[in-house]
Amino acid sequence: MSWRARCLHASLRPRPRPGPGGLRWLPGCRPSVKTRCQSTSNEPGPARPQPATKESTKSNSNSSSSSGDDKTPPNNEEEKPIDGRFSDLGRLIADDFAHFQERYSTPQHPIVLAHGLMGFDEWRLAGPYLPGIHYWRGITEAFGRNGIECITTAVPRTGSIEERAAVLMEEIAHKLPGRQVNIVAHSMGGLDARYLISRLCPPPSAFVVRSLTTVATPHRGSSAADMVFRDIGPDLMPRLFRALDRLNISSGAFSQLTTAYVTTKFNPATPDDPAVRYFSYGASATPHLFSFFRLTHDLMSVVEGPNDGLVSVYSSKWGHYMGTLMGVTHLDLINWTNRLKRIAARVGLAQENFNAVAFYLGVADMLAKEGL
Repeated sequence: MSWRARCLHASLRPRPRPGPGGLRWLPGCRPSVKTRCQSTSNEPGPARPQPATKESTKSNSNSSSSSGDDKTPPNNEEEKPIDGRFSDLGRLIADDFAHFQERYSTPQHPIVLAHGLMGFDEWRLAGPYLPGIHYWRGITEAFGRNGIECITTAVPRTGSIEERAAVLMEEIAHKLPGRQVNIVAHSMGGLDARYLISRLCPPPSAFVVRSLTTVATPHRGSSAADMVFRDIGPDLMPRLFRALDRLNISSGAFSQLTTAYVTTKFNPATPDDPAVRYFSYGASATPHLFSFFRLTHDLMSVVEGPNDGLVSVYSSKWGHYMGTLMGVTHLDLINWTNRLKRIAARVGLAQENFNAVAFYLGVADMLAKEGL
């Protein structure tokens, strides 16, 4: 059943009646969270809380009733423990990157910026006649001003992980031959880099990867991709792929971003390299009503918990988790923030809590302090 059909079905259900504490419950129903994916990687996911005993549940219920905030359903069922994916956000980063620091340390080794799905290095709509559009808007320029060596890469926008990783390896070997490098990857770029490190195993003569920092990478897939495949259905999917092929658009990436593929196929076959340091960041935001991410965010919140509109915090965790960027969407992470919002912040009509350029300078500073 598609999400539209489910919404129509929900609107026809009987109206809920008031329950204890002012909450509304449908007859015989209680809120629950269905777990759809499990991590099968060698990096453990967030710990799940232990089930509460009957005594503790009863005690908690009594204390809630006395305070007027009883959230126990009318049928007195015991509450299930909250799924760890919904509660463990790690360190909450609210405004650490709202402004620039006076000084940033310089890493020992150059940084390689790896883009995500549908990404690019520079996109020119009118050849040499108009300025190009950069994926990493203002970030490479800021690196240069602070003496931080970096390169950008361009891999097939919608190619498979294998195709993208092969091109990524070629570009690094060509631009930084024999060098040690720190890869900083956004979104799907993190999966490309993991495949490069673990499966392609570049020889030292090409380059050596010292660290991988992933930003909102779906290390356990994305339920947004699951929704797309479920709603399109198996009958229409071949037609979609044929249409993409006719437009010269590779379709390899889409099926590889589902939770089933990443957790059962990609992760088991792509173990971490013990010689490489792994860091990761996630993001969580509630997009405004007319945001491009509003629908996916709301649907993902039920399945995976807090998310940035495309990737959940739970799926973003890999290696040493540095924390969750609060109030930041998937596009905010690469400085594609709404210009009106930024202008409003400058004139004092809104508060800007995140600056993507300051964030990536902070990542470089962190790598420098780690001796990388």
